[in-house]
Amino acid sequence: MEFEYMPHNAKVRIRLHSHHDGEDVVQELPGEAIVRGKHLYIRYDEPQESPEGGTTRNTVKIGPDELKLIRHGEVQSEQSFALGRRLPGFYRSPYLNLNMSAHTQKLDIRMDGFTGHVSWTYDLYVFEDFSGHFAISLHIQEEQ
Repeated sequence: MEFEYMPHNAKVRIRLHSHHDGEDVVQELPGEAIVRGKHLYIRYDEPQESPEGGTTRNTVKIGPDELKLIRHGEVQSEQSFALGRRLPGFYRSPYLNLNMSAHTQKLDIRMDGFTGHVSWTYDLYVFEDFSGHFAISLHIQEEQ
C-alpha cells in the first residue's frame, strides 16, 4: 500500500457496513480521500439520529497495518485498531464520557489508489468491561 506518489485528494463514495448483536447498519455517503505521507485519510459526514440533528465529521486514517477512526461533532471519539492488539480510545457526547479499548481480531486493508476495501472485527471494552463484538467494512470508490 503506497500512497506517497498519488494525487493528494479525490472525491469518493463510501459504503459503511457495521454488524453488532445481530443488527446490520449500512450507510452510503459521499466523502473525500486525502493522502498525507504514508497514510490515506477518508473523511465523511454522518447525519445524527439525535433530536438535535446535526452531523458528525468522521475521519478514517488508514496506515500500512493500523487504522484509526476519529469522530468530531455531536459525538467525539477516537479508536485505533491494529491486528492482535488492544488499543485505548474514548467516546464523548453531551450526555456521556467513556474510556474504551478495542481488541482487534481481524484487519484487512486492500486499497488500489483511492478505491478499495477495509474491514475489521474487534471486541469493544468500556471501562475494562466487555461491551460487544463488532464487524465493520468500509468500501471506498473514487468518483470519476
